[in-house]
Amino acid sequence: MPITAESALPSIVPPLRGVDATGSRLGAGVVRLAAAGLGLLALTAALTRVPTATIAVVMAYLLFVAVVLRPATGAYVLLATTPLLVGMDRGLVLPLLRPSEALVLLVGAALVARGIVRSVSGERPRARVTRIDVALAVVAFTSSVTPLLWMVARSRAISADDVLYALALWKFFGIYLVVRCSIRTEAQVRRCLWLSMGAGSVVALVAVLQALQLFGVPGLLAGYYAPFADEQALGINRGTSTLASSIATGDVMAFNLAIAVGWLLRGGSRRGLLVAAAALFVVGGFASGQFSGVIALVVVLGALGLLTGQLGRIVRTALPVALVSGLAMQPVVERRLSGFDSAQGLPASWLGRLENLRTFFWPELFSNFNFVLGVRPSARIPAPELWRQYVWIESGHTWLLWNGGIPLFVAFFVFLWTSLRVTARAARIRSDAVGVAAIASFASLVVLAVLMVLDPHLTLRGSADLLFSLLALATTAGVSRSGSRRRSLASLDRADLLEDREPLSPAGSHMASAGT
Repeated sequence: MPITAESALPSIVPPLRGVDATGSRLGAGVVRLAAAGLGLLALTAALTRVPTATIAVVMAYLLFVAVVLRPATGAYVLLATTPLLVGMDRGLVLPLLRPSEALVLLVGAALVARGIVRSVSGERPRARVTRIDVALAVVAFTSSVTPLLWMVARSRAISADDVLYALALWKFFGIYLVVRCSIRTEAQVRRCLWLSMGAGSVVALVAVLQALQLFGVPGLLAGYYAPFADEQALGINRGTSTLASSIATGDVMAFNLAIAVGWLLRGGSRRGLLVAAAALFVVGGFASGQFSGVIALVVVLGALGLLTGQLGRIVRTALPVALVSGLAMQPVVERRLSGFDSAQGLPASWLGRLENLRTFFWPELFSNFNFVLGVRPSARIPAPELWRQYVWIESGHTWLLWNGGIPLFVAFFVFLWTSLRVTARAARIRSDAVGVAAIASFASLVVLAVLMVLDPHLTLRGSADLLFSLLALATTAGVSRSGSRRRSLASLDRADLLEDREPLSPAGSHMASAGT
């Protein structure tokens, strides 16, 4: 049997099918041709030593074409590769951009090109704006435009750091729009969730091996995934994995745990695989070596229990899994608990972050009413010591006020409340993959609400990418597995779930606003 793009996928991922009339047979042929072309290109490179840059350009072109023809391909690629690429810093592979950022721009450009082609061909793409869209846009605006204008008004110099930090939330808004505009059916949402758990499993395995210092994994990560180019950070029993951040690793484990447990609670198939994935994510959370990672696991399970009314069942199942995970990661747990043996009774890292806030950030933030409109977008300042380069803001709420002042602080909580309401409602109404995405998104948002007390989790690379992707999947205008619409959707606010009273439009027909 010849290998095609569909047959090459794991059995857990349903085969690709055309999602619109313009790309049924032609789209399938181009996707197969692209897959064959990639294989031929790899073989040619091995035999003739074609430069890597040439291969990358050809692969980018093939991906661009595939996304234009089948928009869902873009979301699949982002969810499958972002956790494996996001830890690579700028300049290591590409100038100016991280590989994950370049991939988002490529997919977004392909979706915009598709929208332009459809408009030229006579179709009129319709952009439906939801309350989440507006709330997220306001958060992005108050974290970038407002503070930069305020710096200009105060005649303060705007650094490159300020610009990069100001663009962070726009990047995540773009990821949200890419996923929301490219995923249109319940089957596509299901594939996305499996791909997320697949990539998350790789992150978990790498984190476990790294935290336990096994098989030379820390050395393998040193070339591309050292946190802030500090190779020593790879050998302190904290699983930074391919995200180059132990804090982000903890978040990603918790978010994927929410997907797996949510699917189990909704009676999903392949229960053995889901149970194994859930257990792996719990172990991965412990492997992060972060208290916030363990807190995230607990918060996810609590949120799922309260949302579904099955808290007792979840607690009874989770306790033995957590016990086994703690025993398996005993070196990590012991090292973290040893911090409480200090003279102050608290880990030095906790005391250090509090001292940083008191010394470097709070005095300026709360002087001259700077907390009203913020200080500047950059969330770090040059360190006065030689042993470190920067001092970061290690408090999410402080970061909100430092970055955008009261407008950003209020905008964040409005976004959080709006998103929690929408996802909770969708989770209660739908029992399919879209409902699972809503469950996972709700739990992830609760984690965000809790952990923002500790760190600015809203913009953590890797975890924020998944957070906004899940939110987009939860608000997808999906259909049931049989293709019929669910009557219960009619009870939802039109601004909460898209197109709840109109037939599902062809994939990508709303691309006019993509990437803008």
